Amino acid sequence: MMKLSVSAAAACLLALPAFSQSPANPLSGGAKFLYNITKDDVLKSAQEMPEANYSFKPVSTVRSFGELVGHVADAQYEFCAPVVGDGTKSPGIEKNKTSKADLIQALQEAFAYCDKAYDNMTDARGAEMVKFFGQNAAKLTLLNFNSAHNDEHYGNMVTYLRIKGLVPPSSQHQQAPPATKKKTY
Repeated sequence: MMKLSVSAAAACLLALPAFSQSPANPLSGGAKFLYNITKDDVLKSAQEMPEANYSFKPVSTVRSFGELVGHVADAQYEFCAPVVGDGTKSPGIEKNKTSKADLIQALQEAFAYCDKAYDNMTDARGAEMVKFFGQNAAKLTLLNFNSAHNDEHYGNMVTYLRIKGLVPPSSQHQQAPPATKKKTY
């Protein structure tokens, strides 16, 4: 059984595209690769959830699904603005947008903004220090923190989707296709 599990894991890793498309910048290339996974999962989750469920909260003490989408969008500016260096501030999406269409548009714009930080990153630039909440941090650390934050909230989104009977994006490719033939005995 262990041999089968290791073989399956190795097959999955071989099926993934290279973590870094640039041998000259393996650290920043790997960071961009992971960011794109989290970005894709969050965006697909936002698209998957029906508009009627954007106000859904599993319990009253947590964010609604729509607030999660807005929070992730706002965070793109918080993490990426110090890396981009243009002084952009978070636009307050979580507090100001409620419709699915508005939140998805804001999320797409936020990811497009953050894409600039990842697209222009090199391993050397990743070591440059910037201020983040009053602390010094390497640019690449902020980008990795952004991906971790995206993934943290994607995990929340997965729970919301599953409660509503939906399959999260990262699990959709793992589902077996429906049987097309009836069994004959």
